[in-house]
Amino acid sequence: MSKSKPETSPVAQFERSLEELEQLVEKMEAGDLSLEQSLSAYERGVGLYRQCQQALEQAELRVRLLTDPAQPDKSEPFDSLGNDD
Repeated sequence: MSKSKPETSPVAQFERSLEELEQLVEKMEAGDLSLEQSLSAYERGVGLYRQCQQALEQAELRVRLLTDPAQPDKSEPFDSLGNDD
């Protein structure tokens, strides 16, 4: 019997990625990293940013599908929701 690693929820993955990204930004802003460490942190940060962006896009699609399953592309984008300024 093989023990498989339990699936991590997309929300938990997003939160973990966002937290790691925030920590990387704090380290880089502190200015205590070498150039090599900064480049490495930047590369990791770009990867985390892309993961977070993809997770947000997937969440938005899920909400659109729930809002109007027949035409998710015609539902109102998040940017304009609740902005009565």
